[in-house]
Amino acid sequence: MILDQFKLDGRVALVTGAERGLGQAMALALAEAGADVAVLDRSDAVETQAQVIDLGRRGLKLQCDLREATVTDLAQIVGQVVNDLGRLDILVNNAGIIRRAPAIDFSAADWDDVMQINLRAVFFLAQAAARVMMPQGGGKIINVASMLSFQGGILVPSYTASKSGVAGLTRALANEWASAHINVNAIAPGYMATDNTAPLRADEGRAQAILARIPIGRWGTPDDLKGVVVFLASDAARYLHGAIVPVDGGWLTR
Repeated sequence: MILDQFKLDGRVALVTGAERGLGQAMALALAEAGADVAVLDRSDAVETQAQVIDLGRRGLKLQCDLREATVTDLAQIVGQVVNDLGRLDILVNNAGIIRRAPAIDFSAADWDDVMQINLRAVFFLAQAAARVMMPQGGGKIINVASMLSFQGGILVPSYTASKSGVAGLTRALANEWASAHINVNAIAPGYMATDNTAPLRADEGRAQAILARIPIGRWGTPDDLKGVVVFLASDAARYLHGAIVPVDGGWLTR
């Protein structure tokens, strides 16, 4: 039956940036579909862990500031998931930050922080996860891209560069790892009501301009990503490799 292909029973997922917003919603969606979930955040992800457990799944919380994480730290995170939960089948690289300033004034520190979390950590977590998934016979890596994987944006040069990099990295890893039965794909959220977009939503003129371009006429919510993350993590997406899936209320169609 087709719906059985969406079940994640017996699988283990790791979701970064999972204590709130998009990451929390995706972690809970995977748990609702049957997966045990390790939740990583720079703060104590106790709330998300508790909700995963309330859904009848095993929940593991991990605390790490990815801005400071070394390649060794990232490998150890994956190792802890395998040690505590027995395996790793699904990685969701969701954690990300944004810094806003005119390009002419943009600082090296803001550039480096964004690239470290949004791109470097994404690659080395994916690498560590793939080293576990290959001997297991496969797995799913889901990166979080952005509308700025397709567009230039305003006042966010490092974010745009990092998310364009996430899209390219997703395709590159898909090319290399498809033969190992590892599906590497990305979700590109549109304008979501999260902490990252709070300054935009507080700017009445900018918020109205954004809403006017979204065909559905509203900001997205974290729950809008639940269906697509379960699909990409499931056997239903077994032939999908290197896709960047927009979940944007139609933004890119305008």
